[in-house]
Amino acid sequence: MRTCDENIKKSASKSRSRSEGLNLNAASGLNLAPQAVLKSAQSGTGEQIYFSNFSAIDWRTVQVAVFRANKKALKIVRDIDFTGIDALVGLESQKSALIKNTDAFLRSRSANHALLWGESGCGKSSLAKAIFSKFIPQDLKIIEIGRDDLGYLVDIIDAIRETNFKFIIFCDDLSFELGESGYKHLKPLLEGSLERAPRNVLMYATSNRRHIVGECASDNDAAQISRGELHLSDAANERISLSERFGLQLSFYGGSMQEYLGIVDTYFAAAQGMSAAEFRLSFAANLDELHAKAREFAMLRASRSGRAAKQFFLSFGEEFFANLKGGGR
Repeated sequence: MRTCDENIKKSASKSRSRSEGLNLNAASGLNLAPQAVLKSAQSGTGEQIYFSNFSAIDWRTVQVAVFRANKKALKIVRDIDFTGIDALVGLESQKSALIKNTDAFLRSRSANHALLWGESGCGKSSLAKAIFSKFIPQDLKIIEIGRDDLGYLVDIIDAIRETNFKFIIFCDDLSFELGESGYKHLKPLLEGSLERAPRNVLMYATSNRRHIVGECASDNDAAQISRGELHLSDAANERISLSERFGLQLSFYGGSMQEYLGIVDTYFAAAQGMSAAEFRLSFAANLDELHAKAREFAMLRASRSGRAAKQFFLSFGEEFFANLKGGGR
């Protein structure tokens, strides 16, 4: 069995290998592609969709872009996965807080970077996408970047900070193992350095970990108690400080069985172009049977998450409606 220190060394070695692969250059940054634009990368309509020169993007006609590490370029996203915010069940407080924060940001009022953390499958990513869907029509711009590509973040920020648009940098499943240092690339965005943090950019991230960075029992070995107060070790303080830079932190947990069944109803209703209330009224005679199967599905997976509800719909939705057509309601 490896010790925690051995795991740290192994993770640090992997992190160094990734950094070498990115061709890090402190003097000139990471956007080192000699060509201004990847001209060969075009959509079927002839539209240019990959930009290695981040400043070359015309944000007047672009809503969403995603960073592609293999091309060292931002890809323009036209086929956007829009999510209706009203379809998210059991997340009322989280929805309200994130809507308020995003609206304030677009109005140039005080707003915070947001961390959505908690159990897997409980709606963190879905809520983020729903918020983007709600505010993209108000000229909000979204740039998605993976956690392994955060080294390019400073170049992206340099390209957009002087524009007249509001941007949210989105990182899904943001977490780091012991010994990895990629999270340090977030500091210029979250807090700034000698150069102020950009006023037109926020970061929204999701994570299954509250503190984002993996924790080890040995971090607490150096903790001290002074006059009855607990003082954490430097290592523990550094890890906690990253999540503390997100001013808005929203937690997500598995809901009740009733909330789970509400999400199930929402998926089945959407398939018929109905609201959940209309579905329950129209299919009242079949609802008990549907919910019984949904409960069994949740118990077999030991999960009442929104993801489990979606998987139930994908597994039984077609069969449910086919049986109704065959036997009538």
